[in-house]
Amino acid sequence: MVYSFDNKTENFDDLPARFGYRLPSEGLKGFLIGARPENACVPIDPPPLRDNLSSAFIVLIKRFECNFDVKVLHAQKAGYKAAIVHNVDSDDLISMGSNDLDILKQIDIPSVFIGEEAANSLKEDYIYEKGGHVILMPDFSLPLEYYLIPFLIIVGICLILIVVFMITKFVQDRHRARRSRLRKDQLKKLPIHKYKKGDSYDVCAICLDEYEEGDKLRVLPCSHAYHCKCVDPWLTKTKKTCPVCKQKVVPSDGDSESESESSDSEENEVSENTPLLRSLASTSAHSFGTMSGSLSRPDAESSDYDERSDTTDSEEEVTVETVVVQLQQGRPDNMEASA
Repeated sequence: MVYSFDNKTENFDDLPARFGYRLPSEGLKGFLIGARPENACVPIDPPPLRDNLSSAFIVLIKRFECNFDVKVLHAQKAGYKAAIVHNVDSDDLISMGSNDLDILKQIDIPSVFIGEEAANSLKEDYIYEKGGHVILMPDFSLPLEYYLIPFLIIVGICLILIVVFMITKFVQDRHRARRSRLRKDQLKKLPIHKYKKGDSYDVCAICLDEYEEGDKLRVLPCSHAYHCKCVDPWLTKTKKTCPVCKQKVVPSDGDSESESESSDSEENEVSENTPLLRSLASTSAHSFGTMSGSLSRPDAESSDYDERSDTTDSEEEVTVETVVVQLQQGRPDNMEASA
């Protein structure tokens, strides 16, 4: 923002540098002085001395021929409170930066960059010799990179986490599927039976076709048989269990005796994994054990009841006899009293 001696006012766009101090929130007011030499690649002339001057001096510097940080450092050493660097043959705004840490540590004043057209207007109407002054107002809106870079970092981290999660899930699923399926070497160990008339097998439970003479049947350890072409894909691609009774064809790698014991204790619980057909021997044995236990308990209870009833009867007989004796002993006294 610039003011001329006749109260003419204009606003020009600028771009703050990425080094040096930021402008104060109320802005920085000062008189504009052209640098000598204009490019400020060497030490420049200091601002004019003036008594009772409350405003500072701001220097206008030409671009090119040396780095931005060198120009601003020379302006600071000359005694200026801020520096304005303008473009040459272009109105494009450039974000001024520096790669020299030693120079960056020395720079304390703020600096901005403007286009060539704005610089020409400042030189014509708002220079210190013509009675004008400049107010550098801070830009409270941060550049796009301040928002874009953190956003891209967060999005990148999220994408990496998603990819890692998907890879981990994929590996776990493949491992779980590999454990639940039958390998080809395990499949070859299962016996194959050629169907003949009179065999106990009649219908394939998968395709529901009746067996014909010469059909190859895959006989599972649970004694269920199926067409090889029907049950082999099931065992190698789905699960290594019998399609009917859900019994495992071969034990899993992680199976142990403790798991078998726990499965025996939970065989009466009905779930989606409950076999459709159960062993009659185990069922009958379990039922017989339950019935024998229930029958033995009433006998014990009845014997206990007989003993308790005998004891109670004997106690009642003693009580009755005692009462009769007391009545018999008291009866003569009553007769004498009546006499």
